[in-house]
Amino acid sequence: MSTPETSRFVRLRVELVVEVDDEGALTKGALRRIAEDTDMPADERVHAESAVTEDTAEALAYLVDPFDLVSEVPGIELAQASWSSERIDYDPDSPDWDLDEDDVEEDEEDEPDDGRAG
Repeated sequence: MSTPETSRFVRLRVELVVEVDDEGALTKGALRRIAEDTDMPADERVHAESAVTEDTAEALAYLVDPFDLVSEVPGIELAQASWSSERIDYDPDSPDWDLDEDDVEEDEEDEPDDGRAG
């Protein structure tokens, strides 16, 4: 009897809600990062500078890099990453912001038990 192979790939989902209390500092940080990127073409640089200046969510997305989150984790190599940011209305007391809503265990508990093994 053979055992099924397990995929070596793992999807890591992270959702963060941050409060921007200094838009100027955030924008300046993003503009500094753009200025330090010597490989960025001039037309792309102009677009990036405009985007981060007009929208703090864009500035944050420019500064947060998924590679930075996992680059020091031993035994892994980042295969693919995507991320985005957006302004939201946030109420930490609202049940809509339950951080555990995606837990598989809770979903399994909600399923009716009809006595069959699954």
